[in-house]
Amino acid sequence: MSEGDPIRRIVHVDMDAFFASVEQRDNPDLRGKPVAVGGIQRGVVAAASYEARRFGVRSAMPSMRAKRLCPDLIFVKPRFEVYRAVSQQIRAIFADYTPLIEPLSLDEAYLDLTDHLEGRTATRIAQEIRARIREATGLTASAGVSYNKFLAKLASDQRKPDGLFVIPPEAGAAFVQSLSIGRFHGVGPATAARMEAHGILTGADLARQSLEFLTARFGKSGTYYWNIARGIDHREVKPDRIRKSIGAENTFFDDLRDLAAAHAELAPLADKVWRHATSARRAGRTVTLKVKYGDFRQITRAKSLPAPVESRDQMLAIACELLAPVFADPHGVRLLGITLSALEEAGAVAAPRQLGLFDQA
Repeated sequence: MSEGDPIRRIVHVDMDAFFASVEQRDNPDLRGKPVAVGGIQRGVVAAASYEARRFGVRSAMPSMRAKRLCPDLIFVKPRFEVYRAVSQQIRAIFADYTPLIEPLSLDEAYLDLTDHLEGRTATRIAQEIRARIREATGLTASAGVSYNKFLAKLASDQRKPDGLFVIPPEAGAAFVQSLSIGRFHGVGPATAARMEAHGILTGADLARQSLEFLTARFGKSGTYYWNIARGIDHREVKPDRIRKSIGAENTFFDDLRDLAAAHAELAPLADKVWRHATSARRAGRTVTLKVKYGDFRQITRAKSLPAPVESRDQMLAIACELLAPVFADPHGVRLLGITLSALEEAGAVAAPRQLGLFDQA
């Protein structure tokens, strides 16, 4: 956005404990109780209800730790097809207000309402969207309204669950500077630790740093940090955001110690990845294998091809090839995953096939 352009009206909508809330909606026995989606017996928590979060249970937490924190925690098997269907309902509501929708995941998205207000305020539209989501799905959503993406996302966290928060242009910089660095979207734990080592603990501390200081220590990201400390974010809402990878993984009840059994476990993962790639009309040139051992060590191995992977069987063969040299480990294998990346539109590029010995006339 350049000088003279209208102030943007950006809304960030974030469903409240989405997976867990769907399970509580569909099973009345779970309502009001601490629920974790995923993590059954082994693995990690995919989502936690607010009742579980009060005990410190969070997504991506190992299930054993979650159970220690909350002995009454109820584990529920994920139903991703249901979550996707609900997500499509929600996105259909968004589309009634603007074509500029940038989904971040099944449960959150940015909406640019700047040219689609039709006499209403962005805050009023955000209220309408939340009300319609509740009516259509029985679920609650929180929303943040501001003049850029960074602040809209921060705002949506302020009054969760089932809340709405607005950060107007005149309050943006002061709001950012009042926050701790760990609250900033785009500043992960490792970067936050590096900033804290330089005495940068809050947005105000960050705003005191020069652009030269930040770029010298954080590279290209330094410019982004300098801007957001002042409430500046020029990123546009991109409805055509391209997915960079398609993956699937599985955590096993018993650690795998037999290579043939591990190959068999890779097959359904390859099925899932290929099915999603086909439905999205995407092809990829890089296959990545993820392996987590019984002691929680994790490695990845990848192979890139000069042309897109041609079939599910070829992708599976590559994954098996990558697994063989790293499989043997005294702790066994507790998780396997396959990811297809370097994506492009299926059929968009037809690389010339190199003739083999028996192809030549």
